[in-house]
Amino acid sequence: MKYRILGTSGLSVSEIAYGNWITHGAQVDNDIAYSCVQAALDEGITTFDTADVYSDTKAEVVLGQALKGIRRESIELCTKVFHPTGKGVNDRGLSRKHIIEGCHASLNRLQTDYIDVYYAHRFDPAVPLEETFLAFSDLVRQGKVLYIGISEWNAEQIARGAALARELKVPLIASQPQYSMLWRIIEAEVVPACEQEGIGQVVWSPLAQGILSGKYSPDKAPPQGSRASTAAGAPFFDRLAGQWMRPEVLLAVSKLSTLAQEAGLTLPQLAIAWVLQNPQVSSSIIGASKPEQIRENVKAAGIRLDLDLMKQIDQTLDGWIEYDPGKTG
Repeated sequence: MKYRILGTSGLSVSEIAYGNWITHGAQVDNDIAYSCVQAALDEGITTFDTADVYSDTKAEVVLGQALKGIRRESIELCTKVFHPTGKGVNDRGLSRKHIIEGCHASLNRLQTDYIDVYYAHRFDPAVPLEETFLAFSDLVRQGKVLYIGISEWNAEQIARGAALARELKVPLIASQPQYSMLWRIIEAEVVPACEQEGIGQVVWSPLAQGILSGKYSPDKAPPQGSRASTAAGAPFFDRLAGQWMRPEVLLAVSKLSTLAQEAGLTLPQLAIAWVLQNPQVSSSIIGASKPEQIRENVKAAGIRLDLDLMKQIDQTLDGWIEYDPGKTG
């Protein structure tokens, strides 16, 4: 495993992070989830990513149990707040009430005293940004949160948040956007805005919801157990990757497998290594439904792809890459 500094902060994170969206508490049994976390630790992953909303709060519970007994200082534990976690009118959003209460609930579920990076899971136009960042500021000063992050904010929102963070002396250091060979929306505006503010990228879905794993064929039904075929994963898959489940796109992806083999990599390893070529990306989040996937995919850490291969990837996917900064994940 290799490690990178997150933005311009002093925090090091593993190039590959382990995330449990959809899997823990939903798609996989707890015993398998524990085995996946142990495999991640064995492979040198130190950065673990979750959110209060994942699997209706069960994902945090499973991850907290899986990490029980691990030396807390040896990992970076990250979670998020914004989406509904209950039926109450204040069980959502970025109000001071929900942020403070959400943080306390996450600490309890994760069985920890503090969160390394606490993300605003989305931008909340219904709440004054000052209220949101003052709540984050108080959590930082109480030692319950070490750093702040944002997820899927646009460039203008990032600039406003960064200005408040400076004023309140809150360490806003991370952005968590969707990013892959097929989804490059952040390159136009988000990455430059974050670079100006010293914010690093911790990207999600480097395999484009599994499209870039090579498991989907243009002439076959989705394989059993894949994200597209499970009750927990299908709604997200359809929304985030449905546009790529076309024969012509899947045929182009199959050609990437040949490029990966020529480079001595699997297609997932190539896809993860590709996002890590961007110097503004500090870490790439991977998920897994079995430990073997982690052991294979972490091999992408430290890989450098030559310029010719990067050009071949662009040529192969020409016409199917999403660049429009007006879209979000």
